[in-house]
Amino acid sequence: MGTAKTGLIWLMLALSGSALVVACSSPAGEPTRATLPTIDITPTATGAPVTPTPETAASTPAPDRLIEEPAGSAGEEAGPEDWSAFRSGPFHTGTPDGTEVLPGDGQDATPGLRWRFQTGGAVESSPAVVDGVLYVGSFSNTLFALDAETGDELWRFRVGGLLRASPSVSDGLVYFGADDNLFYAVDAQTGQARWRFALGPGGEQSSPAIVDDVVYFGAFDRNVYALDAASGELVWSFETGGGILSSPAVLDGTLYIGSTDGVVYALDAATGEERWSARTGAAVVSSPSVAYNIVAVGSDDGFIYGLEKATGRLIWRFDTGGPVFASPAATEDGWLYAGSRSGMMFGLNLFNGNPIWRVSLRGDILSSAAVASSELYVGSSDGRVYALERETGFINWTVEAGDFVWSSPAVVGGRLYFGSHDGFVYSFGD
Repeated sequence: MGTAKTGLIWLMLALSGSALVVACSSPAGEPTRATLPTIDITPTATGAPVTPTPETAASTPAPDRLIEEPAGSAGEEAGPEDWSAFRSGPFHTGTPDGTEVLPGDGQDATPGLRWRFQTGGAVESSPAVVDGVLYVGSFSNTLFALDAETGDELWRFRVGGLLRASPSVSDGLVYFGADDNLFYAVDAQTGQARWRFALGPGGEQSSPAIVDDVVYFGAFDRNVYALDAASGELVWSFETGGGILSSPAVLDGTLYIGSTDGVVYALDAATGEERWSARTGAAVVSSPSVAYNIVAVGSDDGFIYGLEKATGRLIWRFDTGGPVFASPAATEDGWLYAGSRSGMMFGLNLFNGNPIWRVSLRGDILSSAAVASSELYVGSSDGRVYALERETGFINWTVEAGDFVWSSPAVVGGRLYFGSHDGFVYSFGD
Protein backbone atom coordinates (compact mmCIF):
# COMPACT_ATOMS: atom_id res chain seq x y z
CA MET A 1 0.00 0.00 0.00
CA GLY A 2 2.74 2.43 0.92
CA THR A 3 4.69 1.60 -2.23
CA ALA A 4 1.71 2.32 -4.46
CA LYS A 5 1.08 5.69 -2.87
CA THR A 6 4.74 6.62 -3.09
CA GLY A 7 4.70 5.62 -6.73
CA LEU A 8 1.75 7.92 -7.37
CA ILE A 9 3.65 10.88 -5.93
CA TRP A 10 6.71 10.10 -8.06
CA LEU A 11 4.49 9.66 -11.14
CA MET A 12 3.11 13.18 -10.74
CA LEU A 13 6.63 14.54 -10.30
CA ALA A 14 7.79 12.67 -13.37
CA LEU A 15 4.94 14.19 -15.34
CA SER A 16 5.88 17.62 -14.06
CA GLY A 17 9.50 17.00 -15.03
CA SER A 18 8.48 16.29 -18.60
CA ALA A 19 6.79 19.68 -18.66
CA LEU A 20 9.98 21.55 -17.97
CA VAL A 21 10.99 21.73 -21.62
CA VAL A 22 7.59 22.87 -22.88
CA ALA A 23 7.34 26.55 -23.72
CA CYS A 24 4.34 28.26 -22.12
CA SER A 25 2.59 31.53 -22.78
CA SER A 26 0.30 33.42 -20.43
CA PRO A 27 -3.27 34.15 -21.54
CA ALA A 28 -3.89 37.67 -22.73
CA GLY A 29 -4.34 40.16 -19.93
CA GLU A 30 -2.72 37.95 -17.29
CA PRO A 31 0.61 38.61 -15.54
CA THR A 32 3.64 37.36 -17.45
CA ARG A 33 7.22 36.59 -16.45
CA ALA A 34 8.70 37.22 -19.92
CA THR A 35 10.11 40.65 -19.10
CA LEU A 36 12.18 39.66 -16.05
CA PRO A 37 15.32 37.51 -16.09
CA THR A 38 15.44 34.46 -13.83
CA ILE A 39 18.35 34.39 -11.39
CA ASP A 40 20.44 31.23 -11.69
CA ILE A 41 21.08 29.83 -8.20
CA THR A 42 21.83 26.26 -9.25
CA PRO A 43 24.82 24.48 -7.65
CA THR A 44 26.82 24.97 -10.87
CA ALA A 45 26.16 28.72 -11.10
CA THR A 46 29.30 30.83 -11.22
CA GLY A 47 30.01 33.33 -8.47
CA ALA A 48 27.76 31.54 -5.97
CA PRO A 49 28.49 31.47 -2.24
CA VAL A 50 30.41 28.54 -0.82
CA THR A 51 28.04 25.79 0.26
CA PRO A 52 28.09 24.97 3.99
CA THR A 53 28.64 21.28 4.63
CA PRO A 54 27.61 18.96 7.49
CA GLU A 55 31.27 18.54 8.43
CA THR A 56 31.33 22.14 9.71
CA ALA A 57 28.57 21.43 12.24
CA ALA A 58 30.83 20.64 15.17
CA SER A 59 32.58 24.02 14.99
CA THR A 60 29.60 26.23 14.20
CA PRO A 61 27.99 28.05 17.15
CA ALA A 62 24.23 28.29 17.54
CA PRO A 63 22.68 31.32 15.80
CA ASP A 64 22.14 33.43 18.92
CA ARG A 65 25.86 33.20 19.67
CA LEU A 66 26.97 33.68 16.09
CA ILE A 67 25.17 36.64 14.58
CA GLU A 68 23.36 39.81 15.47
CA GLU A 69 19.80 39.50 14.21
CA PRO A 70 18.96 42.05 11.53
CA ALA A 71 16.33 44.68 12.08
CA GLY A 72 12.79 43.59 11.40
CA SER A 73 10.46 40.89 12.54
CA ALA A 74 9.53 37.43 11.43
CA GLY A 75 5.94 38.58 11.85
CA GLU A 76 2.94 37.32 13.78
CA GLU A 77 1.11 34.11 13.02
CA ALA A 78 -1.67 32.10 14.64
CA GLY A 79 -1.56 31.99 18.43
CA PRO A 80 -0.93 28.86 20.52
CA GLU A 81 -4.63 27.94 20.67
CA ASP A 82 -5.08 27.95 16.86
CA TRP A 83 -3.20 26.35 13.97
CA SER A 84 -5.22 27.76 11.12
CA ALA A 85 -3.21 26.62 8.11
CA PHE A 86 -0.29 24.55 6.83
CA ARG A 87 2.89 25.57 8.73
CA SER A 88 0.61 27.53 11.13
CA GLY A 89 0.03 30.59 8.92
CA PRO A 90 0.78 32.52 5.73
CA PHE A 91 4.52 33.00 6.45
CA HIS A 92 5.03 29.19 6.74
CA THR A 93 7.54 29.47 9.55
CA GLY A 94 5.97 26.59 11.52
CA THR A 95 6.59 28.57 14.71
CA PRO A 96 3.44 30.24 16.08
CA ASP A 97 4.05 32.57 19.03
CA GLY A 98 3.70 31.06 22.49
CA THR A 99 3.72 27.37 21.59
CA GLU A 100 5.02 25.39 24.56
CA VAL A 101 6.55 21.92 24.55
CA LEU A 102 4.21 18.98 25.02
CA PRO A 103 3.86 17.76 28.59
CA GLY A 104 5.24 14.28 29.03
CA ASP A 105 3.55 11.10 30.23
CA GLY A 106 5.73 9.11 32.64
CA GLN A 107 9.46 9.07 33.27
CA ASP A 108 10.43 8.99 29.61
CA ALA A 109 8.43 12.20 28.98
CA THR A 110 6.61 10.61 26.02
CA PRO A 111 3.08 12.05 25.64
CA GLY A 112 0.20 9.61 25.77
CA LEU A 113 -2.27 8.83 22.97
CA ARG A 114 -5.43 10.89 23.45
CA TRP A 115 -7.38 9.51 20.53
CA ARG A 116 -7.11 8.36 16.93
CA PHE A 117 -9.68 8.56 14.13
CA GLN A 118 -9.81 6.33 11.05
CA THR A 119 -10.50 8.31 7.87
CA GLY A 120 -10.63 5.38 5.44
CA GLY A 121 -7.65 6.53 3.39
CA ALA A 122 -4.05 7.69 3.70
CA VAL A 123 -3.62 11.10 5.38
CA GLU A 124 -0.93 13.34 3.88
CA SER A 125 -2.90 16.48 4.67
CA SER A 126 -1.73 18.39 7.74
CA PRO A 127 -4.39 19.27 10.32
CA ALA A 128 -5.73 22.76 10.89
CA VAL A 129 -7.07 23.35 14.40
CA VAL A 130 -9.29 26.37 15.08
CA ASP A 131 -11.69 27.01 17.97
CA GLY A 132 -11.42 23.44 19.20
CA VAL A 133 -12.16 21.84 15.81
CA LEU A 134 -9.62 19.89 13.73
CA TYR A 135 -9.95 19.90 9.93
CA VAL A 136 -8.05 17.37 7.81
CA GLY A 137 -8.26 15.74 4.38
CA SER A 138 -7.87 12.09 3.40
CA PHE A 139 -7.31 9.82 0.42
CA SER A 140 -10.88 8.67 1.08
CA ASN A 141 -11.84 11.78 -0.94
CA THR A 142 -13.15 13.42 2.22
CA LEU A 143 -12.54 16.47 4.38
CA PHE A 144 -13.28 15.76 8.06
CA ALA A 145 -14.13 18.09 10.93
CA LEU A 146 -13.32 16.48 14.30
CA ASP A 147 -13.65 17.58 17.89
CA ALA A 148 -10.01 18.33 18.76
CA GLU A 149 -10.51 17.26 22.38
CA THR A 150 -12.25 13.91 21.80
CA GLY A 151 -11.69 12.99 18.15
CA ASP A 152 -15.44 12.68 17.58
CA GLU A 153 -16.59 13.40 14.03
CA LEU A 154 -18.56 16.62 13.62
CA TRP A 155 -19.12 16.48 9.88
CA ARG A 156 -17.57 15.26 6.63
CA PHE A 157 -17.47 16.72 3.12
CA ARG A 158 -17.01 14.45 0.12
CA VAL A 159 -15.07 15.49 -2.99
CA GLY A 160 -14.40 13.78 -6.31
CA GLY A 161 -10.70 12.98 -5.87
CA LEU A 162 -7.87 12.44 -3.42
CA LEU A 163 -7.50 15.21 -0.87
CA ARG A 164 -3.77 15.73 -0.33
CA ALA A 165 -3.59 19.45 0.41
CA SER A 166 -3.85 20.87 3.91
CA PRO A 167 -6.92 23.01 4.62
CA SER A 168 -6.81 26.62 5.78
CA VAL A 169 -9.45 28.19 8.02
CA SER A 170 -10.42 31.87 8.05
CA ASP A 171 -13.54 33.83 9.01
CA GLY A 172 -15.72 30.75 9.39
CA LEU A 173 -14.74 29.07 6.13
CA VAL A 174 -12.46 26.12 5.34
CA TYR A 175 -10.49 26.40 2.08
CA PHE A 176 -8.86 23.46 0.26
CA GLY A 177 -8.32 21.86 -3.13
CA ALA A 178 -8.53 18.26 -4.33
CA ASP A 179 -7.49 15.98 -7.17
CA ASP A 180 -10.92 16.45 -8.80
CA ASN A 181 -9.61 19.72 -10.28
CA LEU A 182 -11.73 21.87 -7.98
CA PHE A 183 -10.94 24.30 -5.17
CA TYR A 184 -13.52 24.56 -2.38
CA ALA A 185 -14.76 26.83 0.38
CA VAL A 186 -17.05 25.15 2.94
CA ASP A 187 -18.73 26.41 6.09
CA ALA A 188 -16.53 25.58 9.09
CA GLN A 189 -19.50 24.86 11.36
CA THR A 190 -21.80 22.90 9.05
CA GLY A 191 -19.60 21.52 6.27
CA GLN A 192 -21.90 22.97 3.63
CA ALA A 193 -20.29 24.16 0.38
CA ARG A 194 -20.13 27.93 -0.10
CA TRP A 195 -18.41 27.97 -3.48
CA ARG A 196 -16.24 25.96 -5.89
CA PHE A 197 -13.62 27.11 -8.37
CA ALA A 198 -12.70 25.02 -11.42
CA LEU A 199 -9.01 24.34 -12.15
CA GLY A 200 -7.16 22.86 -15.09
CA PRO A 201 -6.12 19.19 -15.20
CA GLY A 202 -3.78 17.67 -12.63
CA GLY A 203 -5.50 18.41 -9.33
CA GLU A 204 -4.57 20.71 -6.46
CA GLN A 205 -2.07 19.82 -3.72
CA SER A 206 -0.93 23.31 -2.73
CA SER A 207 -2.20 24.41 0.68
CA PRO A 208 -3.79 27.88 0.56
CA ALA A 209 -2.65 31.06 2.28
CA ILE A 210 -5.35 33.60 3.18
CA VAL A 211 -4.35 37.25 3.53
CA ASP A 212 -6.54 40.36 3.39
CA ASP A 213 -9.62 38.43 2.21
CA VAL A 214 -7.77 36.82 -0.70
CA VAL A 215 -7.04 33.08 -1.02
CA TYR A 216 -3.71 32.20 -2.67
CA PHE A 217 -2.66 28.73 -3.88
CA GLY A 218 -0.98 26.88 -6.72
CA ALA A 219 -2.28 24.01 -8.85
CA PHE A 220 -0.85 21.28 -11.05
CA ASP A 221 -2.20 23.12 -14.10
CA ARG A 222 0.91 25.35 -13.63
CA ASN A 223 -0.97 28.36 -12.31
CA VAL A 224 -0.79 30.39 -9.12
CA TYR A 225 -4.27 31.64 -8.24
CA ALA A 226 -5.62 34.51 -6.18
CA LEU A 227 -9.37 34.26 -5.43
CA ASP A 228 -11.76 36.48 -3.53
CA ALA A 229 -12.20 34.62 -0.24
CA ALA A 230 -15.91 35.40 0.10
CA SER A 231 -17.08 34.72 -3.45
CA GLY A 232 -14.43 32.53 -5.08
CA GLU A 233 -14.11 34.96 -7.99
CA LEU A 234 -10.75 35.10 -9.73
CA VAL A 235 -8.60 38.09 -8.76
CA TRP A 236 -5.57 37.06 -10.86
CA SER A 237 -3.62 34.03 -12.04
CA PHE A 238 0.03 33.58 -12.98
CA GLU A 239 1.33 30.74 -15.14
CA THR A 240 4.65 29.08 -14.27
CA GLY A 241 6.61 26.56 -16.33
CA GLY A 242 5.49 23.46 -14.39
CA GLY A 243 2.90 21.96 -12.09
CA ILE A 244 2.75 23.44 -8.59
CA LEU A 245 2.82 21.32 -5.42
CA SER A 246 4.47 24.02 -3.29
CA SER A 247 2.28 26.15 -1.01
CA PRO A 248 2.54 29.95 -1.12
CA ALA A 249 3.97 32.10 1.66
CA VAL A 250 2.65 35.67 1.72
CA LEU A 251 4.34 38.54 3.55
CA ASP A 252 4.45 42.32 3.11
CA GLY A 253 2.51 42.28 -0.14
CA THR A 254 4.62 39.59 -1.83
CA LEU A 255 3.78 35.95 -2.52
CA TYR A 256 6.59 33.36 -2.63
CA ILE A 257 6.07 29.93 -4.20
CA GLY A 258 7.99 27.15 -5.94
CA SER A 259 7.16 25.19 -9.08
CA THR A 260 8.21 21.88 -10.59
CA ASP A 261 9.90 23.93 -13.32
CA GLY A 262 12.65 24.36 -10.70
CA VAL A 263 11.98 28.06 -10.13
CA VAL A 264 11.10 30.00 -6.98
CA TYR A 265 8.79 32.93 -7.80
CA ALA A 266 8.09 36.18 -5.96
CA LEU A 267 4.84 37.78 -7.13
CA ASP A 268 3.00 40.96 -6.23
CA ALA A 269 0.18 39.70 -4.02
CA ALA A 270 -2.23 42.38 -5.25
CA THR A 271 -1.66 42.04 -9.00
CA GLY A 272 0.20 38.77 -9.67
CA GLU A 273 3.02 40.63 -11.41
CA GLU A 274 6.41 38.94 -11.10
CA ARG A 275 8.91 40.66 -8.82
CA TRP A 276 11.74 38.14 -9.20
CA SER A 277 12.40 34.48 -9.93
CA ALA A 278 15.32 32.23 -9.02
CA ARG A 279 16.13 28.90 -10.67
CA THR A 280 17.29 25.88 -8.66
CA GLY A 281 18.64 22.62 -10.06
CA ALA A 282 15.38 20.61 -9.96
CA ALA A 283 11.67 20.74 -9.10
CA VAL A 284 10.68 22.89 -6.12
CA VAL A 285 7.99 21.01 -4.20
CA SER A 286 9.04 22.44 -0.83
CA SER A 287 7.08 25.47 0.38
CA PRO A 288 9.01 28.66 1.16
CA SER A 289 9.38 29.93 4.72
CA VAL A 290 9.85 33.69 5.11
CA ALA A 291 11.55 35.27 8.11
CA TYR A 292 13.52 38.50 8.41
CA ASN A 293 15.15 39.14 5.03
CA ILE A 294 15.36 35.42 4.13
CA VAL A 295 13.22 33.21 1.93
CA ALA A 296 14.23 29.64 2.79
CA VAL A 297 13.14 26.83 0.48
CA GLY A 298 14.22 23.32 -0.51
CA SER A 299 14.61 21.75 -3.94
CA ASP A 300 14.69 18.25 -5.39
CA ASP A 301 18.33 18.98 -6.26
CA GLY A 302 19.07 18.26 -2.58
CA PHE A 303 19.80 21.83 -1.54
CA ILE A 304 18.09 24.21 0.86
CA TYR A 305 18.41 27.76 -0.41
CA GLY A 306 18.49 31.02 1.53
CA LEU A 307 17.39 33.82 -0.80
CA GLU A 308 17.24 37.54 -0.23
CA LYS A 309 13.57 38.39 0.22
CA ALA A 310 13.63 41.60 -1.82
CA THR A 311 15.64 40.42 -4.84
CA GLY A 312 15.90 36.62 -4.90
CA ARG A 313 19.68 36.90 -4.70
CA LEU A 314 21.35 33.74 -3.39
CA ILE A 315 22.69 34.30 0.13
CA TRP A 316 23.55 30.67 0.93
CA ARG A 317 22.70 27.09 0.06
CA PHE A 318 23.11 23.86 2.00
CA ASP A 319 23.45 20.32 0.58
CA THR A 320 21.21 17.88 2.50
CA GLY A 321 22.22 14.79 0.54
CA GLY A 322 18.73 14.06 -0.78
CA PRO A 323 15.70 15.71 -2.42
CA VAL A 324 13.98 18.24 -0.15
CA PHE A 325 10.20 17.88 -0.18
CA ALA A 326 9.66 19.21 3.35
CA SER A 327 9.32 22.91 4.05
CA PRO A 328 11.88 24.62 6.32
CA ALA A 329 10.80 26.01 9.69
CA ALA A 330 12.33 29.39 10.58
CA THR A 331 12.44 30.90 14.05
CA GLU A 332 12.79 34.41 15.43
CA ASP A 333 16.02 33.47 17.22
CA GLY A 334 17.79 32.67 13.95
CA TRP A 335 17.34 28.90 13.50
CA LEU A 336 16.16 27.01 10.43
CA TYR A 337 15.03 23.39 10.69
CA ALA A 338 14.55 21.12 7.69
CA GLY A 339 14.69 17.47 6.67
CA SER A 340 15.24 15.67 3.38
CA ARG A 341 14.75 12.32 1.69
CA SER A 342 18.26 11.46 2.85
CA GLY A 343 16.59 10.69 6.19
CA MET A 344 18.54 13.46 7.91
CA MET A 345 17.08 16.33 9.93
CA PHE A 346 19.16 19.51 10.16
CA GLY A 347 19.37 22.52 12.43
CA LEU A 348 20.89 25.42 10.47
CA ASN A 349 21.77 29.05 11.00
CA LEU A 350 19.00 30.92 9.20
CA PHE A 351 21.22 33.80 8.11
CA ASN A 352 24.22 31.96 6.62
CA GLY A 353 23.09 28.32 6.21
CA ASN A 354 25.80 26.91 8.45
CA PRO A 355 24.79 23.59 10.06
CA ILE A 356 24.58 23.41 13.85
CA TRP A 357 23.47 19.77 14.14
CA ARG A 358 22.12 16.88 12.11
CA VAL A 359 20.37 13.66 13.14
CA SER A 360 19.06 10.60 11.31
CA LEU A 361 15.32 9.91 11.60
CA ARG A 362 15.61 6.48 9.97
CA GLY A 363 13.40 7.23 6.98
CA ASP A 364 12.72 9.74 4.22
CA ILE A 365 11.49 13.03 5.68
CA LEU A 366 8.58 14.62 3.79
CA SER A 367 6.92 16.04 6.91
CA SER A 368 7.62 19.67 7.80
CA ALA A 369 8.59 20.44 11.38
CA ALA A 370 6.47 22.25 13.95
CA VAL A 371 8.52 24.26 16.44
CA ALA A 372 7.74 24.89 20.11
CA SER A 373 9.72 26.81 22.71
CA SER A 374 12.52 24.26 23.14
CA GLU A 375 11.48 21.30 20.96
CA LEU A 376 10.51 20.60 17.38
CA TYR A 377 8.21 17.86 16.09
CA VAL A 378 8.52 16.13 12.73
CA GLY A 379 7.27 12.95 11.06
CA SER A 380 9.33 10.33 9.24
CA SER A 381 8.72 7.58 6.71
CA ASP A 382 9.67 5.10 9.45
CA GLY A 383 6.17 5.64 10.88
CA ARG A 384 7.18 7.80 13.84
CA VAL A 385 6.91 11.41 14.94
CA TYR A 386 10.07 12.65 16.64
CA ALA A 387 10.48 15.29 19.33
CA LEU A 388 13.93 16.87 19.04
CA GLU A 389 15.71 19.39 21.23
CA ARG A 390 15.94 22.56 19.20
CA GLU A 391 19.53 23.46 20.10
CA THR A 392 21.14 20.01 19.89
CA GLY A 393 18.91 17.76 17.76
CA PHE A 394 18.79 15.25 20.64
CA ILE A 395 15.78 12.91 20.30
CA ASN A 396 13.68 13.40 23.45
CA TRP A 397 10.97 10.92 22.51
CA THR A 398 9.05 9.33 19.64
CA VAL A 399 5.45 8.25 19.11
CA GLU A 400 4.43 5.63 16.54
CA ALA A 401 1.81 5.43 13.82
CA GLY A 402 1.09 2.46 11.60
CA ASP A 403 2.69 3.76 8.39
CA PHE A 404 4.54 6.72 6.85
CA VAL A 405 4.05 10.10 8.54
CA TRP A 406 4.22 12.63 5.72
CA SER A 407 1.62 14.88 7.37
CA SER A 408 3.15 17.90 9.11
CA PRO A 409 2.27 18.07 12.81
CA ALA A 410 0.16 20.77 14.40
CA VAL A 411 0.79 21.72 18.05
CA VAL A 412 -2.15 23.36 19.81
CA GLY A 413 -2.94 23.71 23.51
CA GLY A 414 -0.40 21.12 24.63
CA ARG A 415 -1.58 18.56 22.07
CA LEU A 416 0.18 17.09 19.03
CA TYR A 417 -1.97 16.33 15.96
CA PHE A 418 -0.89 14.56 12.74
CA GLY A 419 -2.03 12.09 10.09
CA SER A 420 -0.47 8.92 8.69
CA HIS A 421 -0.64 6.71 5.64
CA ASP A 422 -2.35 4.14 7.88
CA GLY A 423 -5.50 6.28 7.52
CA PHE A 424 -5.58 7.54 11.09
CA VAL A 425 -5.46 11.06 12.49
CA TYR A 426 -3.68 11.03 15.86
CA SER A 427 -3.79 13.22 18.95
CA PHE A 428 -1.09 12.93 21.62
CA GLY A 429 -0.72 14.97 24.82
CA ASP A 430 -1.33 15.08 28.54
